[in-house]
Amino acid sequence: MGEYLPQLLHAWSIQWAGIMSPGPGVMLILSVATTSGRGAALLTALGIGLAAILLALATVLGLAALLAKTAILMTAVKFIGAGYLLWMAYSAFRKAANPPQMVTASQIPAPSRARLLLAGFTMQISNPKAILFWVAIAAVGGIAGAPLPIMALFIAGAFVNSLLGHVIWAVLLSSSPIRAGYARARRPIEAALGIFFLGFAAKLATTKV
Repeated sequence: MGEYLPQLLHAWSIQWAGIMSPGPGVMLILSVATTSGRGAALLTALGIGLAAILLALATVLGLAALLAKTAILMTAVKFIGAGYLLWMAYSAFRKAANPPQMVTASQIPAPSRARLLLAGFTMQISNPKAILFWVAIAAVGGIAGAPLPIMALFIAGAFVNSLLGHVIWAVLLSSSPIRAGYARARRPIEAALGIFFLGFAAKLATTKV
């Protein structure tokens, strides 16, 4: 294992850089945390963590490197990701357009656990920012083709890193001060989220691969 430790640490450090720099996944957690609470945000974080397993598996199988070298596949991923971000922008703008409603928290239907998990999972596997970081991990080399125990350790570590990092975001963004601020400025915050998702989608769609 010792000979693979530098590659593992390098790959995980790249992953942590992606986790701690806010992107679409963190904005999704923010939206869920402020509207549905900490439990919902934690389930969304778990969905993102589960997606990391798939992305890490693609990396050890060499699919991430293949994706980076295949223009048509990168283009497909690019537009799928842009489409999902446009849908997120539409959802945020729709929330911003709705006037405040005098309802109690118990009257607001909570998203199902499956829906929250799927939202986090779908966001992450179609998240262009996350994919670019995984392509960077693939470029580091040394993981694809490693012995099976090393690949299993890498995938497990990637899941733990993603889950831990996004749980930190979920706890932070579902804190009382953040939720109180959202309650006071719900419409401008949702409008800002919509602009963020729209801008990210536009940037992604117009970026050459």
